[in-house]
Amino acid sequence: MLDNPLASSHASEAADDFAVRFALRHATLAPSSHNSQPWRFVLGKDSIMLCADRLRALPVVDPYDRELIISCGAALFNLRVALASLGIGYAITLFPSSVDPDVLAEIRLLRNHATGAELAALVGAIQERVTTRHAFSPEPVDAAIEQHLLEAGRAENVEMACVSAMARREAVADLVAEADRQQFADSRFRRELARWIHPRHTEDGMPAYAAGLGDLLDFAAPLVASAIRTFDLGGGVAATHRELAAGSPLLVCFATGVDNAPAWLATGQALERVLLTATLHGLCASYLNQPVEVEALRARVPALFGLPDTCIPQIVLRIGRGTPDAATPRRPVDEVVA
Repeated sequence: MLDNPLASSHASEAADDFAVRFALRHATLAPSSHNSQPWRFVLGKDSIMLCADRLRALPVVDPYDRELIISCGAALFNLRVALASLGIGYAITLFPSSVDPDVLAEIRLLRNHATGAELAALVGAIQERVTTRHAFSPEPVDAAIEQHLLEAGRAENVEMACVSAMARREAVADLVAEADRQQFADSRFRRELARWIHPRHTEDGMPAYAAGLGDLLDFAAPLVASAIRTFDLGGGVAATHRELAAGSPLLVCFATGVDNAPAWLATGQALERVLLTATLHGLCASYLNQPVEVEALRARVPALFGLPDTCIPQIVLRIGRGTPDAATPRRPVDEVVA
């Protein structure tokens, strides 16, 4: 009996649709500031366009959209991993439009040409990776694992440096606390943060504990948001974050030689590659970006990590072994695709 070409065509289209949705769903599991999920995807016949969603920007804490583009870079890396796991090749053009800066990357799908096979092993870690805001075990990170993390970041052409000695960790922790106090003293910062404190059943935003105010239940999220908006809680938050930073066995800084959109996109890809590699090794991570976000303190970060003054810090992480938090919510794929 002859094959039905129409049925074969439908089967092929269904497989293509599944592959693209699989890749997009994994892309949307990337981390983002305040869990704002500031990305959009535009589908073509054999392409996926990654775009910045400026409507989800954070103008106070991220006035130049630096962290927004870093978040999109993390989503781009997840997309690469998911496609590689399906055996689908790709060719990426960064910033393909000279007139639309919101178009960050065009991913052309090469279905008969595998690309990035070495990334496929990371696909399982995408769903396992979460941001963990609780204290880590003091157990040191093995030197071989630390080297793997450094190699992962540098594979995306971003500089990385690690700090594990207690004196250095204390110095970083002090700077984190100072940045916390400065940020919370700004009522605009508090209002912006409060807008993103949501109950868990919503599709974006952060649970109450993400603001450093303890494990509060969903119904308390509006009260927490109101407290953050109204009162300067910087002293308590600073103390909490200082303790977390100083007590984490490994602190990591991502840095670039320039401070522009291509560097931020590269940082996001390096960040996610490191986070997924850490997850495969049973490690947890969370962010200590406050000193990078406060412009007056940012220049002090490189020296604390032994980096040259010419390096521009982009992200600071703490890494260690701990109990993972619950995953933060995500918007449905259909909401981020055009």
